[in-house]
Amino acid sequence: MKRILIALALVSGLMSAKAQPQPINLIPVPAEYSVRSGPEGRCKSSICSKELACLKEKVRISEKALLRRLGGRNLSDWQLKSAYWIELGKKCVKIVAADEEGVFYARQTLKMMASLDSTPPCCTILDWPRFRYRGLMLDESRHFQGKDFVKKQLEMMALLKMNRFHFHLVDNPGWRVQIDAYPRLTKLTAWRPQAYFWDWEKNEIGGPFVEEGTPGAYGGYYTKQDVADILSFADERHIEVIPEIEMPGHNYETRAAYPELACQLPNGGKDPWELCPGKESTFEFLEKVLLEVFEMFPSQYIHIGGDEARKNNWKICPDCQARMQAEGLKSAEELQSYTIKRMERFAHEHGKRIIGWDEILQGGLAPDATVMSWHGTEAGLQAVREGHDVIFTPTHYYYLDYHQDPAQFRPVGRLVSLEKVYSFEPMAESIPEADAHHVLGVQGNLWTEHVQEAWHAEMMLYPRAFAIAETGWSQAERKNWPDFERRASVLSAVARKWGYTVYPPSPQQ
Repeated sequence: MKRILIALALVSGLMSAKAQPQPINLIPVPAEYSVRSGPEGRCKSSICSKELACLKEKVRISEKALLRRLGGRNLSDWQLKSAYWIELGKKCVKIVAADEEGVFYARQTLKMMASLDSTPPCCTILDWPRFRYRGLMLDESRHFQGKDFVKKQLEMMALLKMNRFHFHLVDNPGWRVQIDAYPRLTKLTAWRPQAYFWDWEKNEIGGPFVEEGTPGAYGGYYTKQDVADILSFADERHIEVIPEIEMPGHNYETRAAYPELACQLPNGGKDPWELCPGKESTFEFLEKVLLEVFEMFPSQYIHIGGDEARKNNWKICPDCQARMQAEGLKSAEELQSYTIKRMERFAHEHGKRIIGWDEILQGGLAPDATVMSWHGTEAGLQAVREGHDVIFTPTHYYYLDYHQDPAQFRPVGRLVSLEKVYSFEPMAESIPEADAHHVLGVQGNLWTEHVQEAWHAEMMLYPRAFAIAETGWSQAERKNWPDFERRASVLSAVARKWGYTVYPPSPQQ
């Protein structure tokens, strides 16, 4: 009897295993996936990946047809726009979506299947995104990588269904975008004598800049044509490019190009870091810069930084004190808030919304501002409580300049392993369901103080960007670390063949 029970259990187990979907290597993992089986003429097993690339494609763009396949699932309009249904068979592949964006994501799924599986199973996939904002940030101020590098990363982002590229273009060590109204921003402060950032910034203030064309000058910037080329490339991949123009701090390079924008201090010196919010000329400068940036970048958002302004010199700057008195401001924090709110009004007048790092909460937040929560998650939770949108990008999970392994090349900061990145859950228990819509999504940040070479930048991005992509797109209940680790290994090997440097690098790299 015991032998019979064991035999029955084995048979039952085999039948159960056979009924389960075969393992897939997709990242991000889709919401629903099932292996097809059926009557004669239907696909029962798998298809060669080479054949998959040549299959006849039948596309139907119909919201009504997609809703039927969703079967009553209540998706937001933005989710419905990205959602798709795939039926992969031996002779053709069928795609149903409500919008061209959904068709694009369906094709990215098929592209990944063909790349990662030599014999992908005939299957049905129903999929939609969890969050509307799924982003990566590249710091180009410390080290300029250029247009081809950016396009290469946009290609991988599209495959991972990431849809926001945060372009950190200006900061203390370099201004990286053409501004016709202020040519010295790129003629001078896009160039420095030292290549490695820490050789340049040897003291608290930072090193010098050199004129464009100086022998041995290190740097570069994006012309308006470069920006147009990148935006066209990104738009084809349904990626919104969000530029960041830092204010009022992180402006050493601006002060170097136009010293009259700095605070004039009682001792005769000038503030080397912040712009002077007491001077009307500062706002004239910012508005002229932003007008050109708005013309270049059609994005819904403009990132205005707002972080790490030191503010100490504002307390002794005559212009800042006069501004505070005239506006009834009681602290330097309120002066920063005044600056952010004023720039938000200007952005609104031109159809834009602003994003800022979580310091913009200090002194009172601009009414329609979106907070990028980087110190941790508490600032983001505060923003949600106050009715503001938030993007989570906490340092201890999503700062990709931090090392993945203590033995890594140029280890920096705390250990942020692939598993650590994957473990982050944006929807904290303290966020009420009624406020959940304020959590726009997640973003990984690659700061480049210690990252000079292009291959090093990619090594810091991948495979950790795979984890951020899955958290941003996949449903929480579909996440599974052991299975993701397996899938990330497969995608890493393929990405290396495509020419990406993925950590740990292969011997050939």
